[in-house]
Amino acid sequence: MTDAVLAESSREILEQCPTPTSTTGLVIRRSDQRMFEGQAESAIDVRKSLHVEEVPLPDLAADEVLVAVMASAINYNTVWSAMFRPIPTFRFLDKLAKGNPDFARHATDQHVLGSDAAGVVVRVGPSVRHWRVGDHVVVGTLHTDEQDPITQWDGMLSTSQRAWGFETNFGGLAHYAIVKATQLLPKPAHLTWEEAACNTLCLMTSYRMLISDRGARVKIGDLVLVWGATGGLGAYATQLAKAAGCQVVGVVSSASKVELARSIGCDLVINRYDAPGADGLSSLEGWRWLGSRIRDHFGEDPHCVFEHVGRPTFGASVYLARRGGTVVTCGSSHGYVHEFDNRHLWMNLKRIIGSHGANYQEAAEANRLVQMGRIMPALSEVHPLTESAEAVHRVHRNVHIGKVGVLCLAPSEGMGVTDPELRASIPAERLRLFRSDGPTVKGA
Repeated sequence: MTDAVLAESSREILEQCPTPTSTTGLVIRRSDQRMFEGQAESAIDVRKSLHVEEVPLPDLAADEVLVAVMASAINYNTVWSAMFRPIPTFRFLDKLAKGNPDFARHATDQHVLGSDAAGVVVRVGPSVRHWRVGDHVVVGTLHTDEQDPITQWDGMLSTSQRAWGFETNFGGLAHYAIVKATQLLPKPAHLTWEEAACNTLCLMTSYRMLISDRGARVKIGDLVLVWGATGGLGAYATQLAKAAGCQVVGVVSSASKVELARSIGCDLVINRYDAPGADGLSSLEGWRWLGSRIRDHFGEDPHCVFEHVGRPTFGASVYLARRGGTVVTCGSSHGYVHEFDNRHLWMNLKRIIGSHGANYQEAAEANRLVQMGRIMPALSEVHPLTESAEAVHRVHRNVHIGKVGVLCLAPSEGMGVTDPELRASIPAERLRLFRSDGPTVKGA
């Protein structure tokens, strides 16, 4: 099967190939769940818990699809899995197995990780109607039960919703992945495999947070503050806000990231380490300094603060949003327990919106913007699957920018483009905004 996929064989040939019974993937092991107990997070080396090894593949359920993964990418949920924090993700797999006999297959002793992927459909279950063998696809993160009534309203509200490759098994950091048909979207034809694979989770999460009527619903002229503007979420938030006609303040963590933040659309870029005082932006003095910088430049405070950092920034976010403004949050990569002065919230009629992932329609709308060439990939570096543990380590240590990609079945970068005309119409420097002039595949 792998040879046929790499040869870009026809649907008929792919259908005649034997179905893979195992896959190589990046896994954590159930037996390692306690290996980091008692260690501070800063002392944990996630490379010790991550392994690239062979894993048996179960049969597909009726509504599932087997995807030959050409490329994937690293998200922070893989860091959490590798640290077994805040809880070991094997608990998610065990809970999933108890809820539905079809999902008992997920509760194994190896958890295949990864919540991004681009690849080729090689098998479809008997209930799958809209996808065929040979289709080029990207994979959305939302794994949910479409027969749950509330899923027809908003899949993210269903108690069955889970993050694929984090709360389910057989994720995208592998040669073959098992996904539900309702996770699939057409691969943007002008992008390479690795460029297409890096967008799904972060872009779709950012889209729901900012654009969707379930998020902040930013509009033309709004001022949006984006923490971590050159990271995975921040890079897509900046692009979406600019596409929606907003002004953007980007906060970054080093002088080297300032110019990159400007290049992706930030109207004002602030290095958080320029803040006065020993506590920087963790103190009221720092918040006032940042607020003054924003008002000096724009003459007003932010309508919306895009929040995902958590503990170090949340108090500042509540403080900095304008009267009647919004803080929208999708996570806490640097601490879940937040502290803020509630007077800044209630006395100024501000709102905090919790946002998580994206439903299928929101994912489709976000992917359409990529297909149109309106949103650029935030891919900064690419690793082979054999070195994906190092890629996760880099994300954990925050020594990366944008998204860190992983080649799975694709033997090299640059493959997968089927619309060269659209690609040629986009300046090459826009497609490679986050890429350096160094080696394109780390460790190759």
